[in-house]
Amino acid sequence: MDKPDYLMWSKKYDKAFGWQAQRERELGTKFRKNKALTLKDLASVVEWKFKAEPEKLQRAQELIARNNEEKVQRITSQTFSVPNADDMYRLNCLSTLEGISPVIASVILTFFDPRNYGMFEQSVWKGLLGNPPPGLFTPQNYVRLLQSLRKTAAKHNLDARVIDKALYKKAVDETSKP
Repeated sequence: MDKPDYLMWSKKYDKAFGWQAQRERELGTKFRKNKALTLKDLASVVEWKFKAEPEKLQRAQELIARNNEEKVQRITSQTFSVPNADDMYRLNCLSTLEGISPVIASVILTFFDPRNYGMFEQSVWKGLLGNPPPGLFTPQNYVRLLQSLRKTAAKHNLDARVIDKALYKKAVDETSKP
Protein backbone atom coordinates (compact mmCIF):
# COMPACT_ATOMS: atom_id res chain seq x y z
CA MET A 1 0.00 0.00 0.00
CA ASP A 2 1.05 3.59 -0.47
CA LYS A 3 0.28 6.73 1.56
CA PRO A 4 -3.14 7.47 0.00
CA ASP A 5 -4.16 3.83 0.61
CA TYR A 6 -3.15 3.98 4.27
CA LEU A 7 -5.04 7.26 4.71
CA MET A 8 -8.14 5.90 2.96
CA TRP A 9 -8.25 2.69 5.03
CA SER A 10 -7.58 4.60 8.24
CA LYS A 11 -10.52 6.91 7.49
CA LYS A 12 -12.68 3.85 6.76
CA TYR A 13 -11.70 2.50 10.17
CA ASP A 14 -12.75 5.74 11.88
CA LYS A 15 -16.07 5.69 10.05
CA ALA A 16 -16.80 1.99 10.67
CA PHE A 17 -15.68 2.07 14.30
CA GLY A 18 -17.00 5.51 15.25
CA TRP A 19 -17.52 4.86 18.96
CA GLN A 20 -14.04 3.35 19.32
CA ALA A 21 -12.36 6.13 17.33
CA GLN A 22 -14.08 8.83 19.39
CA ARG A 23 -13.32 7.12 22.72
CA GLU A 24 -9.70 6.59 21.65
CA ARG A 25 -9.32 10.32 20.95
CA GLU A 26 -10.91 11.26 24.30
CA LEU A 27 -8.82 8.85 26.35
CA GLY A 28 -5.62 9.67 24.46
CA THR A 29 -6.08 13.39 25.10
CA LYS A 30 -6.69 12.69 28.79
CA PHE A 31 -3.65 10.40 29.11
CA ARG A 32 -1.34 12.92 27.41
CA LYS A 33 -2.66 15.74 29.63
CA ASN A 34 -2.44 13.83 32.92
CA LYS A 35 0.63 11.73 32.03
CA ALA A 36 -0.82 8.96 34.19
CA LEU A 37 -3.89 6.72 34.36
CA THR A 38 -6.40 6.10 37.09
CA LEU A 39 -8.03 2.79 37.87
CA LYS A 40 -11.12 4.10 36.07
CA ASP A 41 -8.97 4.88 33.01
CA LEU A 42 -7.67 1.29 32.98
CA ALA A 43 -11.26 0.05 33.11
CA SER A 44 -12.08 2.33 30.15
CA VAL A 45 -9.17 0.88 28.14
CA VAL A 46 -10.39 -2.66 28.83
CA GLU A 47 -13.94 -1.69 27.89
CA TRP A 48 -12.68 -0.16 24.63
CA LYS A 49 -10.72 -3.31 23.78
CA PHE A 50 -13.30 -5.94 24.73
CA LYS A 51 -16.66 -4.17 24.30
CA ALA A 52 -17.79 -6.71 21.69
CA GLU A 53 -16.59 -9.69 23.77
CA PRO A 54 -18.58 -9.70 27.06
CA GLU A 55 -16.81 -12.71 28.62
CA LYS A 56 -13.33 -11.29 28.01
CA LEU A 57 -14.53 -7.86 29.16
CA GLN A 58 -15.83 -9.19 32.46
CA ARG A 59 -12.67 -11.20 33.17
CA ALA A 60 -10.39 -8.30 32.28
CA GLN A 61 -12.40 -5.88 34.44
CA GLU A 62 -12.15 -8.28 37.38
CA LEU A 63 -8.37 -8.43 36.99
CA ILE A 64 -8.01 -4.66 36.59
CA ALA A 65 -10.09 -4.08 39.75
CA ARG A 66 -7.44 -5.94 41.80
CA ASN A 67 -5.04 -3.00 41.32
CA ASN A 68 -4.98 -0.12 43.76
CA GLU A 69 -5.30 3.48 42.62
CA GLU A 70 -1.92 4.64 43.90
CA LYS A 71 -0.01 1.84 42.15
CA VAL A 72 -1.84 2.42 38.85
CA GLN A 73 -1.01 6.12 38.91
CA ARG A 74 2.60 5.55 39.97
CA ILE A 75 3.31 2.84 37.36
CA THR A 76 1.62 4.65 34.47
CA SER A 77 3.24 7.96 35.39
CA GLN A 78 6.63 6.22 35.41
CA THR A 79 5.84 4.57 32.06
CA PHE A 80 4.87 7.83 30.38
CA SER A 81 7.41 10.20 31.93
CA VAL A 82 10.69 8.48 31.15
CA PRO A 83 12.08 10.30 28.11
CA ASN A 84 12.95 8.05 25.20
CA ALA A 85 12.05 4.99 27.27
CA ASP A 86 12.63 1.81 25.40
CA ASP A 87 9.56 -0.18 24.47
CA MET A 88 10.45 -3.25 26.51
CA TYR A 89 10.86 -1.07 29.61
CA ARG A 90 7.41 0.45 29.07
CA LEU A 91 5.83 -2.97 28.49
CA ASN A 92 7.49 -4.39 31.59
CA CYS A 93 6.31 -1.46 33.72
CA LEU A 94 2.71 -1.75 32.54
CA SER A 95 2.69 -5.53 32.89
CA THR A 96 3.37 -5.22 36.63
CA LEU A 97 -0.27 -4.15 36.88
CA GLU A 98 -2.84 -6.90 37.32
CA GLY A 99 -4.66 -7.68 34.06
CA ILE A 100 -2.24 -5.84 31.76
CA SER A 101 -1.08 -8.13 28.96
CA PRO A 102 1.07 -7.00 26.02
CA VAL A 103 -2.18 -6.49 24.06
CA ILE A 104 -3.72 -4.18 26.70
CA ALA A 105 -0.36 -2.43 27.15
CA SER A 106 -0.38 -1.76 23.39
CA VAL A 107 -3.77 -0.05 23.71
CA ILE A 108 -2.53 2.16 26.55
CA LEU A 109 0.67 3.12 24.71
CA THR A 110 -1.19 3.73 21.44
CA PHE A 111 -3.74 6.01 23.11
CA PHE A 112 -0.90 7.90 24.81
CA ASP A 113 1.39 8.17 21.77
CA PRO A 114 -0.30 7.29 18.44
CA ARG A 115 2.65 8.67 16.51
CA ASN A 116 4.94 5.90 17.76
CA TYR A 117 2.62 3.08 18.84
CA GLY A 118 -0.04 0.86 17.32
CA MET A 119 -2.27 -1.94 18.52
CA PHE A 120 -0.92 -5.45 18.95
CA GLU A 121 -3.30 -7.22 16.57
CA GLN A 122 -2.85 -10.37 14.53
CA SER A 123 -4.14 -8.67 11.37
CA VAL A 124 -1.60 -5.85 11.71
CA TRP A 125 1.19 -8.38 12.18
CA LYS A 126 0.05 -10.29 9.11
CA GLY A 127 -0.12 -7.10 7.01
CA LEU A 128 3.44 -6.14 7.88
CA LEU A 129 5.31 -9.33 8.77
CA GLY A 130 3.36 -12.21 7.24
CA ASN A 131 1.88 -15.18 9.05
CA PRO A 132 2.06 -14.75 12.83
CA PRO A 133 4.12 -17.22 14.85
CA PRO A 134 2.51 -19.49 17.44
CA GLY A 135 2.29 -17.67 20.77
CA LEU A 136 2.23 -14.29 19.02
CA PHE A 137 1.26 -12.07 21.94
CA THR A 138 4.58 -11.69 23.75
CA PRO A 139 6.39 -8.45 24.64
CA GLN A 140 9.22 -9.40 22.25
CA ASN A 141 6.82 -9.84 19.34
CA TYR A 142 5.12 -6.52 20.11
CA VAL A 143 8.50 -4.78 19.98
CA ARG A 144 9.17 -6.49 16.64
CA LEU A 145 5.78 -5.33 15.34
CA LEU A 146 6.50 -1.77 16.51
CA GLN A 147 9.78 -1.72 14.59
CA SER A 148 7.95 -2.68 11.40
CA LEU A 149 5.05 -0.28 12.07
CA ARG A 150 7.42 2.63 12.69
CA LYS A 151 9.49 1.86 9.62
CA THR A 152 6.35 1.82 7.44
CA ALA A 153 4.99 4.95 9.12
CA ALA A 154 8.28 6.82 8.62
CA LYS A 155 8.42 5.78 4.95
CA HIS A 156 5.02 7.41 4.37
CA ASN A 157 5.37 10.23 6.93
CA LEU A 158 2.36 8.97 8.89
CA ASP A 159 1.64 8.03 12.49
CA ALA A 160 2.10 4.39 13.46
CA ARG A 161 -1.57 4.33 14.50
CA VAL A 162 -2.69 5.35 10.99
CA ILE A 163 -0.80 2.38 9.53
CA ASP A 164 -2.24 0.07 12.18
CA LYS A 165 -5.86 1.20 11.66
CA ALA A 166 -5.51 0.90 7.89
CA LEU A 167 -4.15 -2.65 8.05
CA TYR A 168 -6.78 -3.70 10.59
CA LYS A 169 -9.72 -2.30 8.60
CA LYS A 170 -8.43 -3.73 5.32
CA ALA A 171 -8.10 -7.19 6.93
CA VAL A 172 -11.61 -6.95 8.45
CA ASP A 173 -13.09 -6.05 5.06
CA GLU A 174 -11.18 -8.79 3.24
CA THR A 175 -12.24 -11.51 5.70
CA SER A 176 -15.90 -10.45 5.61
CA LYS A 177 -16.13 -10.77 1.81
CA PRO A 178 -17.96 -13.91 0.64
